[in-house]
Parts: sequence; C-alpha cells; structure tokens
Amino acid sequence: MPVRVSVVLAALVLAAPALAADLAPPVEPVPVESSVPVFSWTGPYAGLRGGVGFLQGDFSIPGASASENISGGLLGGFVGANYQMDNIVVGIEGNLNYNWNKTDIDVIGTDTDVKTDVSGSVVGRLGYAVDQTLFFATAGWAATRVGIDTAAGSEDHTFNGWTVGAGVDYAFSDTLFGRAEYSYNNFGTERIQGTDVDLDEHVVTAGIGMKF
Repeated sequence: MPVRVSVVLAALVLAAPALAADLAPPVEPVPVESSVPVFSWTGPYAGLRGGVGFLQGDFSIPGASASENISGGLLGGFVGANYQMDNIVVGIEGNLNYNWNKTDIDVIGTDTDVKTDVSGSVVGRLGYAVDQTLFFATAGWAATRVGIDTAAGSEDHTFNGWTVGAGVDYAFSDTLFGRAEYSYNNFGTERIQGTDVDLDEHVVTAGIGMKF
C-alpha cells in the first residue's frame, strides 16, 4: 500500500508542470512597431521655372508722363537650401531669369522702345510643411536690367528693389518636387536719358526641382 501511494504521488509531481502549462493563459506576442519614414524638406535643392511677368512702367519727364503695361514670358532657374524643424521650414533661395518683356511707348511724340531681359532675386523663405506639401512665403532683394532705345540712343540700366511672394511646393518623391509661386517685385525709380522710370511687377511661375 505505501508503495502504491508513493507511485501515485510521484506521478502527480511529474504531471504538475504539464498541467500548469495547460492551465496558464497563452502569452500574447509583443507587437513590433514598424517605422514609417517621415519626409523632410531639409537639404539643398535646384530647379527650373517658367511663367509670365506683368510689368508696370511709369515714365515721366518735365511736363509729360506715360504709363505702360509690359507683359512677357520668363524662363529661369533657382537654387537654395531648406532646414526643417518639426513643421516649420526656413531657407534661402536665389533665382536668375531671362524675360521677354518689350513694348513701344510715346512720350511727347518720341517713340521709345522699352524692354527687360535679365532679372534675379535672393530671398529668405519661411514655410509650413504638411507631410509632402510645403506652403511658403518669401521676401528679399530683386533686380532687373532694363533697356531703353530712343532717337537719342540706347542705354541699359539695372534696377534694384525688393520682392515678396508666396507659393507651394509638393514632393512627388524623396527628391523630385513641383512648385507654383506668385511674387511682387518693386524695382523703384531710376533716371535713364533724362526720363524718370518707375517699375513694379507681378510674376506667376511654375517649376520643377530636385532635392539633394
């Protein structure tokens, strides 16, 4: 009898771990969080842009004045760099363009050809990023070269002024992005061949760029 009890006790002792394992609740696997890459606008970039400029010119001499809308296309490039902090993006950018703005005006019976060709700007940028979309505003220095041809001769003159603008960049991939932008350029007043010339311009462009 004692031998039989010992055998039963031994069997219970041996079966206890298996029984406890059967009664224990299953352990849920710890979920592994997958890291989702976050797009960043930080880094240098460069691109091409094209559009149209609506230039307003006011021309005055003692006793006479004239105003003229001088619209034309433009083609150019831009280069810059951004730095992103959370959703805020700051940066600097420069652009250089060729303009096809040209018109003929009549000041006190004198035919005058006015055109602009090379223009450019250097601006600071402040933006707000929402994933792959960047809304931005710009402000800085702008310049354009103006050529005036009259019966007395021809002269080229560079106007320096300021610019403000706003636009949106959208990243199609980690490196390729598109852009739409508006800017207002005020080039101030300069005297050319005895004529006071005042210029300001509205510019609408679209472009494509590469982020490095």
